[in-house]
Amino acid sequence: MKLFATILSFAITLISYAQVNIVPMPAEVKMGSGTFTLTKNTALILEGSGLEKSAVVLNNYLQKQFGFSLKVKKQAANSNAIRLNYERLDYEIPGAYTLTIDKNGVYIAGDNEAGVFYGIQSLLQLIPFTKNKLTIPQLTINDYPRFAYRGMHLDVGRHFFPVSFVKRYIDYLAAYKYNTFHWHLTEDQGWRIEIKKYPALTKIGAWRNGSIIGRYPGKGSDNKFYGGFYTQQQIKEVVQYAKSRYIEVIPEIEMPGHGSAAIAAYPWLSCFPQKPTEIPANMISKKSAEEQKNGRIKLVQETWGVFDDVFCAGKDSTFMFLENVIDEVIKLFPSKYFHIGADECPKTHWKLCPYCQKRMKDNNLIDEHELQSWFVQRIEKYLNSKGKIMIGWDEILEGGLAPNAVVMSWRGETGGIEAAKQKHQVIMTPGNPVYFDYSQSKNEDSVTIGGYNPIENVYAYDPIPKELSAQDGKYVLGAQANMWTEYMEYPSKVEYMMFPRMTALSEVLWSPKEKRNWSDFERRLPTVFERLTKQKINYSKAYYDLKATVLPTPDYNGVLWKLESKNNMPITINYNNSDSVWAYTKPQLISNGIFLANASTKEMKVSQKFYFNKATGKKISIVNPPSKSYSGNGAFTLVDGVQNEKGMSKSSEFLGFNGTNLDVTIDLGKETEVSKVTLHVLKQTGSWIYLPKKVEVTYIPYIDTTVVTRHPPLESVSIDINPDDDMDKIEIKKEKTCRYIQVKAFNYGIIPTGKPGGGNPAWLFTDEIEVQ
Repeated sequence: MKLFATILSFAITLISYAQVNIVPMPAEVKMGSGTFTLTKNTALILEGSGLEKSAVVLNNYLQKQFGFSLKVKKQAANSNAIRLNYERLDYEIPGAYTLTIDKNGVYIAGDNEAGVFYGIQSLLQLIPFTKNKLTIPQLTINDYPRFAYRGMHLDVGRHFFPVSFVKRYIDYLAAYKYNTFHWHLTEDQGWRIEIKKYPALTKIGAWRNGSIIGRYPGKGSDNKFYGGFYTQQQIKEVVQYAKSRYIEVIPEIEMPGHGSAAIAAYPWLSCFPQKPTEIPANMISKKSAEEQKNGRIKLVQETWGVFDDVFCAGKDSTFMFLENVIDEVIKLFPSKYFHIGADECPKTHWKLCPYCQKRMKDNNLIDEHELQSWFVQRIEKYLNSKGKIMIGWDEILEGGLAPNAVVMSWRGETGGIEAAKQKHQVIMTPGNPVYFDYSQSKNEDSVTIGGYNPIENVYAYDPIPKELSAQDGKYVLGAQANMWTEYMEYPSKVEYMMFPRMTALSEVLWSPKEKRNWSDFERRLPTVFERLTKQKINYSKAYYDLKATVLPTPDYNGVLWKLESKNNMPITINYNNSDSVWAYTKPQLISNGIFLANASTKEMKVSQKFYFNKATGKKISIVNPPSKSYSGNGAFTLVDGVQNEKGMSKSSEFLGFNGTNLDVTIDLGKETEVSKVTLHVLKQTGSWIYLPKKVEVTYIPYIDTTVVTRHPPLESVSIDINPDDDMDKIEIKKEKTCRYIQVKAFNYGIIPTGKPGGGNPAWLFTDEIEVQ
């Protein structure tokens, strides 16, 4: 009987929720039986103080969308009114609200001003788009946030965005109940905030002479003078605007790395002021090349990546500069948090710098990682003395964590897990799935940094890792998505990359975990798209992509090409661009040759070329799993017949190993004559991706399964790889008859000092193994 009652209750809940298209989905919704019609004669009653900001947002929306606003009154009204008030609501995190709609009107009560504001946002999503009659359903909502920190980030260093767009960005956050805007204000490619004590930061550091063309490492310079910055008055304006929407603005001033723009303005911040800024000769702009020739050697960076020229940790003048900058910045941002970056700081110059080496000796520091920790802790003490809490990317864990710091975990969740176990507060922002500069589609339609974070993966994310106990999980404040803008030059591209993914993340951060349901979110997505269209927001339609997956067959002979369309749209397919076209009804078996498969719906198309060899579709096992960020379709990625032809723009076709080796064994199904094994690899050292230092192939005739470890004498062939070679295929030729082939590719190891990523483990990328 209890089971029946539970099922009945769940069914009633689903029926109720099915009539509500609010995102993020409220914690509790109870539907009434009637409606209320909002008109220009409806009164807006403020029954508490401090509610004017919510009233303004409501009226601005009505005026913009429907051409009228409501009269704001203080006295109560018995009918045809929207009433705003406060009530005590006993939830752990502030921002809870109740929303009641009956025949007399709307009543919204919050546990604070923000709670009322969130209630307004839910009301706005209940108002229909039609201008004829604004009829909304009678219902009761009780709602509250799951996480205290619900953030979105915007990088204005790589590309600069005007105040008007920053405000619009804040509006987007407010509409989906985010409460934090992380403003990334300084970068190698541009310093974007006015500092009165150091005017050259914006006179020089805010401008670069060119930007690379295309995806990194680029195809040359566009030679366009580019830049911009925010005055302190504009900063105050944005902060106040965000405050009126109950959004906290956290500034980020990068240190000790990512400081090229500041160093261009004040070269003495560098360990080596007389050393020219390094920009590849085939990427440097004409103006910068001329300036360096004429004696101006420190420049704002024009390419993307990580650079050795960082703030000198050995000079006291560096800290005087940073403290003066901090003093001006904290006057502009009332947030209790101050983000210092502290990520991707090469130690190349520090190892060679006499000032830094003396600092290490004077403070008994073992290595440059401890020097970075010392640097960070010195800055943290200064921030604490000013009443601020420091946030840093997870590199601040290296060499010892600063005592009171908040860790922002971006290199997966490992750093966040470690910090939480050390009882430090954590904000989760792992590259997968909340880096919104990653592509939303496998069928990339614009240049992105690579990667693949579809909306489904965003929605499935849980900021509290399973590795954390319930007690340690409490140190996870929440999560945020990051908008790194190397490939987002215009506001429309930022919108395109954030929508609709940020709506999915809003539900992750706001709604109770047990209430989240992907199928129900999918049901609400068309309404989200309609709203975005009405508001003229540029959004991605990747959700509707025709999805193609390559799978093994049950008998490992050939591969299956599986196609999926949204809403069961009919799919047609053909092979090799022939005139023969037929309806797709089941996964297609592909088993030989070089094959071009095409599929399409009414709106979407997808093509896939298959290259067959003796390993294609065969059973494969792997010893070391790839990085979660580049895990493709598991080990089967290497034998699926799909060869990467677009580099990082199709990074989902690679397996990536960070500091670890590739070790796989392919079962050819029977003893087979082979003559050549080819490993497909990627070299892109600017992105820390190196060729393996060695590849080894072992030929195994059979394995005696009666004795687990017994097999006949093995024969291996290996080849050493010159890291300076440029290749995308490594071939090992040997005629042999075998049943199994083991392929090992040994990771390059630690990236040398002086190279991008120096001191860090190299990446090994591979996408296919061919056997002829």
